[in-house]
Amino acid sequence: MTTSRFSNSAASLDVVGIGNAIVDVLVQTGDAFLESHGLTKGAMALVDEEQAQILYQASGAGLETSGGSAANTLAGLAQLGSRAGFIGRVRNDQLGEIFSHDIRAVGTRFDTPAATSGPSTARCLILVTPDAQRTMCTYLGASVQLEPEDLDLSMVRDAKVLYLEGYLWDSPAAKRAFIAAAEACRDSGGQVALSLSDGFCVDRHRDSFLELVNGHVDVLFANESEITSLYGTDSFESALEQVKGCCQVAALTRSEQGSVVLSGDQRWDIPAYRLGTLIDTTGAGDLYAGGFLHGYTQGLELESCGRIGSVCAGQVVTQLGPRSQASLPELVRQHLS
Repeated sequence: MTTSRFSNSAASLDVVGIGNAIVDVLVQTGDAFLESHGLTKGAMALVDEEQAQILYQASGAGLETSGGSAANTLAGLAQLGSRAGFIGRVRNDQLGEIFSHDIRAVGTRFDTPAATSGPSTARCLILVTPDAQRTMCTYLGASVQLEPEDLDLSMVRDAKVLYLEGYLWDSPAAKRAFIAAAEACRDSGGQVALSLSDGFCVDRHRDSFLELVNGHVDVLFANESEITSLYGTDSFESALEQVKGCCQVAALTRSEQGSVVLSGDQRWDIPAYRLGTLIDTTGAGDLYAGGFLHGYTQGLELESCGRIGSVCAGQVVTQLGPRSQASLPELVRQHLS
């Protein structure tokens, strides 16, 4: 069963996302490399441009793909057949070209002009050791320089849903862009979806996130640690009670316990789909959001949206990296027919 949720149902794009445009550089290496560069195995560290360049040059050949939380979600949406667009800032350098080419190649519209000055393109060096541990070094570079004038508001106005990642809230300029885009989308009859992104991000911006969720967000995505952090509680059920009614829909993930979808007084408990051996959880939340929004913009019932998200998340954790190497439409057909 499908339902119409959008007053701009003739929009030419299903979802437009705004987020940090980051190139993921996936490199297989050994413990000796981590030790020689003073890196803590399994941790994520923010590095400056000089450190990023040294590590990038020293790490050897790797797999380079467009990344960042929202970009991963949009790539999943495009794989599922949604009409997707992405807004994010890169520099006119080699990694900027890689990001632009890669995200367009998966079927996502990306028109943001590359910056011609300022910091270089953001990158996340993901060092994978033989024990499957991932150590990440992230340089945010040009991605956090996104300004309101970088926005293509015509694209935003032509989307059923504007999808925003909470990480943008760390940059005052990106925050202004975020608000301008949300207002433009709402004014044209679209809806606004927000991913809280990270528990530490929520801790830093709790008050402004609460204000956003209470008045400006239609669809909220969060995992268990993020939603409990938002409401300052150790109890998931208590957080559920508090988020009820604050936005039209809340989709809350719980790893192997699946997810909970809320709308008004209705609640759906969605199972996790185990589609293989757990290899890498990076991108699970991003792909869940992609699957959910694919169903949501097609007018499917919320339980079905949650199940599509769960299948997509269940697939991406069985492989290395946040881009599904299997056909997501085929998996959805197979598991939800």
